[in-house]
Amino acid sequence: MAEPTLADLKAFCAIAQHRSFGRAADTLGVSRSSLSHAMRSLEADLGVRILHRTTRSVSPTEAGERLLKRLTPVLRALDEALDAIGDDSGQPAGTLRINGNEAAIRLLLETVVPHFLRRYPRMAVDLVAEGRLVDIVEEGFDAGVRLAEAVPQDMIAIPLGTEVRFVAVAAPVYLANREPPFSPDDLRHHVCIRQRLPSGKPYRWEFERQNQQIVVDVPGPITLDSVGLMVEAAADGLGIAYVPESAARNFLLDGRLTKLLDDWSPLIPGLRLYYPGHRYVPVGLRAFVDLVKELQSTALGELMRLET
Repeated sequence: MAEPTLADLKAFCAIAQHRSFGRAADTLGVSRSSLSHAMRSLEADLGVRILHRTTRSVSPTEAGERLLKRLTPVLRALDEALDAIGDDSGQPAGTLRINGNEAAIRLLLETVVPHFLRRYPRMAVDLVAEGRLVDIVEEGFDAGVRLAEAVPQDMIAIPLGTEVRFVAVAAPVYLANREPPFSPDDLRHHVCIRQRLPSGKPYRWEFERQNQQIVVDVPGPITLDSVGLMVEAAADGLGIAYVPESAARNFLLDGRLTKLLDDWSPLIPGLRLYYPGHRYVPVGLRAFVDLVKELQSTALGELMRLET
């Protein structure tokens, strides 16, 4: 039996974890055909089938599951050993993979990432923006960015940015011949742009004023899973959207959108950068976390100075 190569073993782990040749190929930066060829060679070397393949899915066989369970800690230890060399050199090197929703990734690009890459030129950042909430450990990410309420309890989380505020918005053209809502219950008589949560369920809009909480399962013929598309749809007059105020700021400033139910929209805990606390923290991630804390402290200090 030929000795499997390290590259083929890493490729197998990526395919088994992502349950997809396409996503694994994107992660590894290779073609799907080369991955398929590598897996055929690996199975020939091992003398056993390790992947179930259909036209629509891929999953580990029983033997593949056993191999994945043993390989995962070994490859992680290898990554940690190689990362420790970067520690000794005094300069982080490698790729940092971060998962978050579109708004979170945009915030990173506008704030932390430019400073990080200037300070650590040997580092690269792989940012994945998607609506669904993923298991960052299982899917091979170093960290994630989500609203505080969505961060798993077993993760270490640090603030990223300030508190956030969700607001109901609509275009003047939509409101032209309609009575605006004066309470959240009035939304039941309006056309709303609904939001699909990562779980697939529709989001029920949550409002609060003077300790009174109202949750509305709003009506509407359009459902989207992108905040950016919701803002654009509202600006086009297709209905009322309920989105983070920061996402609609430019549209509000130029008059394309108007805020509704403003006094029913309190501040809530904002975004958090989070990562697993039960495993080795790579030097690149430690540097990124330290920079987030540094920038957060600087931003809060500036805000306090402006308010005094």
